[in-house]
Amino acid sequence: MDRGLRVARAVTFVYFILNGTLLGMWVVMIPAVEERVGISHAALGGFLVLLGVGAFAGMQLGGRLCDRIGSRVVVPGAAVLCSATLVLPGLADRPWTLGAALLAFGFGNGTLDASMNAHAVQVERAYGRPVMSAFHATFSVGGVLAALAGAAAFGLGLGVPAALTAVGVLSIAVALAAARGLLPAITPSPAGHQGAGAPAPGSRAVPRRIWLLAVLAFLIMLCEGAANDWSALHLKTVLGAPESTAAFAYGTFAAAMTIGRLLADAICARFGPVNVLRYGSALAAGGITLVALAPWIPAALAGWALFGLGLSGCVPQLFSAAGHTDPAAAGANVSRVAGLGYIGMLAGPAVIGWMTHLMDLNHTFLLPALFCAVAAAAAGVLHTPAGTATTTDAHPLPAEAAS
Repeated sequence: MDRGLRVARAVTFVYFILNGTLLGMWVVMIPAVEERVGISHAALGGFLVLLGVGAFAGMQLGGRLCDRIGSRVVVPGAAVLCSATLVLPGLADRPWTLGAALLAFGFGNGTLDASMNAHAVQVERAYGRPVMSAFHATFSVGGVLAALAGAAAFGLGLGVPAALTAVGVLSIAVALAAARGLLPAITPSPAGHQGAGAPAPGSRAVPRRIWLLAVLAFLIMLCEGAANDWSALHLKTVLGAPESTAAFAYGTFAAAMTIGRLLADAICARFGPVNVLRYGSALAAGGITLVALAPWIPAALAGWALFGLGLSGCVPQLFSAAGHTDPAAAGANVSRVAGLGYIGMLAGPAVIGWMTHLMDLNHTFLLPALFCAVAAAAAGVLHTPAGTATTTDAHPLPAEAAS
């Protein structure tokens, strides 16, 4: 295997870790920023919507830029933008400045998210086998690094602006150093129906399959968002667990998801993406149903673990399929699927919260169970359309990548 391709895969891991670290640093600093600006928990929820709006806009731009000028240019540029805007929430001292800061940081994060996923699709195509899930697993590594960095910063007595600036500057250096290892843009070939006479990516009609993938991403990521915000609260309020035990609900879910993503590529190579989505979603549906009905804490923890394990390989398969549907519009298609999925991630906690006005919290989890069942039933959308390149078709590495 070409050394340039191995390097490209390694630096893609770096950018996924970098994105997880940058986003994690903001999460770690939320309490301090909230106190500095003087806003309530309820008001903070509104500001987080601005973060999501910025991210959605950044995803749409990042994906399209990748198709036009190549992810080798866009990924490091987006990483620098995300790193530079990280410090802005730490400098905010009024509500309006925090809103503007989160909008800018969200835009940088979304641009990086879409572009690094587009490059991951390019790497996967060159490898000729599934490698996407492992990239998503390393995003979680960034969150761990952010937690350690935040703890160290507080231990040293650094203020929020100083801590975010330090991480931002270091991240810019890493982003620029890793840029050389990214794959150059692949010139479309006539065999792929992308010759000189093909329409520009922006003028292409969006295939119906892309919107189906986007809807599935919305459903699956809504389920992830619900677990992120409600798992610990479920153990505490429904099953009466102490706070120290309740924290294990999210920890169990996150750990199972990380382990599942580390294993998903090998499973996908053996059994195919359709089965990963179908049986993964079915397992997740069973897990969250167990959570909804569990009368004991151990059973609920087992349910959260099954939920995370089942969901773990689903989103990477959807992103991968979007990128491989039309290589010349891979960035735009990934951004569409990721963008709608991100909306689902944000909507999940709110939907569950609204439903608690109508029923007990544990019963609201039957909605994610239904969504997982729908995803399992619709898994056939991942069947490769005739004439479409897949990860099982080796894609030759351009000569420049070996230099």
